[in-house]
Amino acid sequence: MEQSDARRICEGLEGLGDQSRLVVGEQTAPMASIEDGEGSHVTRLLNVLTIINMMRNDSFRTTTVGDFMSAERPSIMFVCVHNAGRSQMGAAYAQHLSGGAVEVRSAGSAPADSVNPAVREALLEEGIDISAERPKILTPEAVQASDVVITMGCGDACPYFPGKRYLDWALADPAGHGVEAVRPIRDEIRRRVTELLGELGVEVQPLPNDH
Repeated sequence: MEQSDARRICEGLEGLGDQSRLVVGEQTAPMASIEDGEGSHVTRLLNVLTIINMMRNDSFRTTTVGDFMSAERPSIMFVCVHNAGRSQMGAAYAQHLSGGAVEVRSAGSAPADSVNPAVREALLEEGIDISAERPKILTPEAVQASDVVITMGCGDACPYFPGKRYLDWALADPAGHGVEAVRPIRDEIRRRVTELLGELGVEVQPLPNDH
């Protein structure tokens, strides 16, 4: 798709005004602004096609992140390169802090053979045991089944699907470090997961070792 073709599609939808709003990153944005914004032409075109499909539905209306959440419970996916550290901590916190109120997945674009032992130790200090977890390969199906996709250093490898909320958390990689270096990363992940659960309307539960 040439840039001129994408521009013509956007111009054709511009007259829809406020109805032509869709989720872009963490917020909604008018279609008229997409052609001038950042991102690939393919991504913009996929967003355009999403709007066209939505317009075929009589219930078409202004959409927000909440409109794409699962009816019963939201689902969150955490993705990093090896699925051995950051994404494992993110998934563990989402599972335990939500009390099971969210569906949680994690995966890696190049999964390791096992979870980082320093990460396991750091989470045990919080009362969370992930000794049974094993790194998993990132698949398009897992991404498509999730409402919120959080990348931690491998955003380019994560498949794009319209209607998903994508967040990129810039966090240090715990690989090759001891538990002392992992603790600050762990604490930052817990803070961000707690904040995300609040945005999703999920009540945060205490962890076993909280005092």
